[in-house]
Amino acid sequence: MKKSTVVIGFLGTQLDAGQGAGRWNKWRPTVSLAQHEDMVVSRMELLYTLRHKALAEVVKADIETVSPETTVNLVPFDLADPWDFGEVYTRLYDWARTYPFDTEREQYWTHITTGTHVAQICMFLLSESRVVPGVLAQTSPPKRQREGEAGKCTLIDLDLSRYDVIARRFDAEQRDAVAFLKSGIATRNARFNALIDEIERVAVRSRAPILLVGPTGAGKSFLARRMFELKQARHQMSGPFVEVNCATLRGDGAASTLFGHKKGAFTGAAGERAGLLRTAHQGALFLDEIGELGLDEQAMLLKAIEEKRFFPVGADKEVESDFQLMAGTNRDLRSDVAQGRFREDLFARINLWTYDLPGLAQRPEDIEPNIDHLLALHASENHRVVRFNAEARAAYLRFAQSGEALWSGNFRDLSASVTRLATLADGGRIPVALVEAEIARLRWLWKREGPSASQDDDVDLDALLGDERAAALDLFDRLQLEAVVRVCRQSRSLSDAGRQLFQASRAQRSVVNDADRLRKYLVKHGLDWNQLGH
Repeated sequence: MKKSTVVIGFLGTQLDAGQGAGRWNKWRPTVSLAQHEDMVVSRMELLYTLRHKALAEVVKADIETVSPETTVNLVPFDLADPWDFGEVYTRLYDWARTYPFDTEREQYWTHITTGTHVAQICMFLLSESRVVPGVLAQTSPPKRQREGEAGKCTLIDLDLSRYDVIARRFDAEQRDAVAFLKSGIATRNARFNALIDEIERVAVRSRAPILLVGPTGAGKSFLARRMFELKQARHQMSGPFVEVNCATLRGDGAASTLFGHKKGAFTGAAGERAGLLRTAHQGALFLDEIGELGLDEQAMLLKAIEEKRFFPVGADKEVESDFQLMAGTNRDLRSDVAQGRFREDLFARINLWTYDLPGLAQRPEDIEPNIDHLLALHASENHRVVRFNAEARAAYLRFAQSGEALWSGNFRDLSASVTRLATLADGGRIPVALVEAEIARLRWLWKREGPSASQDDDVDLDALLGDERAAALDLFDRLQLEAVVRVCRQSRSLSDAGRQLFQASRAQRSVVNDADRLRKYLVKHGLDWNQLGH
């Protein structure tokens, strides 16, 4: 489908001016845009200041005379000082954020020949950052002026490599995008912050599949939605965000839910169903727990990702859908591939951008800012501000950041805990007694949820070390080594295990390398991380 052309630009108070019949012997840049025989402008958004309204109406009438197929919308744009960069940029930015851009049906040209130099610079910046999507249009007069002579119109696409020098990403814009992905939470964990920095760059530059790995409650679904909203704000997606947990898809209904079906395809198929892949056209499809998909659905999904088309259940004709796949899992898909539970070709296709989100227990320094965020959220939703007493806050953080706090449900556990504290707080203050009761509740909760943690006999040091080396251990060393091995087996990585084991002493070190400390301890006993069966 051919897209219609929409021009956005300022009225040229000098260049576009002219009265009487003689104005047609003068080159007027805004009018000239509608005089090119080889291009049709469907609509023009003409920005003007109120004192130049009469000129704007003349230019509108002249454009409609030379190009009846062009609709001209006059946009009042009064400014206290048209040479004030901050005012002009802010007004243009606010206008662009509320404008109904439709990049699927329309292409946009930003006219930068007219307006003050400040206005032209602001138009360039908004186009470069894709707040205004499309290309720049620069017009110039003909070498010899004749009535009806349009001159030249040059289109400048800032996305092309030859404009890399000027089409750079602004640091402030990137910081805003990163903060958006983190919901404005000032996270402190270096690994997590580096991960979000990279995700921001990938989110705005790529439409390739993205795989988010991490334990339940680590925020995979939330992050996927924020990536979609970031792309949507940049006018890179016009379709919806569609989400489904693959663990809920079973049997014949799985393929029907994802790919749709034809009427009568199976018993109970009384009507046609579009399916989630078609619903996500021009948007994003988030498949949470993708490792739970059946092998048949995996094969169909691979074709849909690669070819953008697929067969609905019972259909003999393919349908099309162009969507970006985002997937989440708490499983090790590499292991599933090795055991034949997940297709190797599909894993290779979705593994281009894979991000392992650390659990809350692996980010103890981020617990405090997340607590503040959750209290602020509670206040906005319930119109009631709640704060900790200083002693109560210290007690809660001391427990929350300790190795005793498992946070097995990750942010779901933290959100539920803060909600309980805020709800039960009298007078908007959380006292020590309430914190102590909440800590007791969390201990009870995690004791019930963690049967594997109490299986002390699972560590067989005789098998790990050999009978002779194991027999040489004192009871003290044996008990300590068993505890270390147990923590290692329950951790996702050497670093994660080290953070738990050295939780207290790491705070006193100027250089923190938990993984190296743990590795040296294991080597001292003749062990290696890969031997532990974690």
